[in-house]
Amino acid sequence: VYEALLTVVVAAPREGANGTFVFFLNMIAIVFIFYFLLIRPQRKEQQRHKEMIERLRNGDEVVTTGGIVGEVIRSEKDLLIIRTAGESKITVERNRISRKIEVGEN
Repeated sequence: VYEALLTVVVAAPREGANGTFVFFLNMIAIVFIFYFLLIRPQRKEQQRHKEMIERLRNGDEVVTTGGIVGEVIRSEKDLLIIRTAGESKITVERNRISRKIEVGEN
């Protein structure tokens, strides 16, 4: 894909209205490629993460962004209280949960 774009840019005439049209056409193509390769997948991942956080319930095993593994024992609007090894309890913000451990994943 990049070689084809580079060939079009190098082979494009540099003078007159036709050169300007080809330049803008190339810029539009680059913007579309940038959107579909970078922005769109990132937005989908953010949406998936938001939905996962909203569905967390008591008893779910989670991993925080800091790598702490624990079980949700109480959930509030923006906070979760998780039980880690032993009887340690930690309060974390919901958006600091990186993933939910599915049953049988260990």
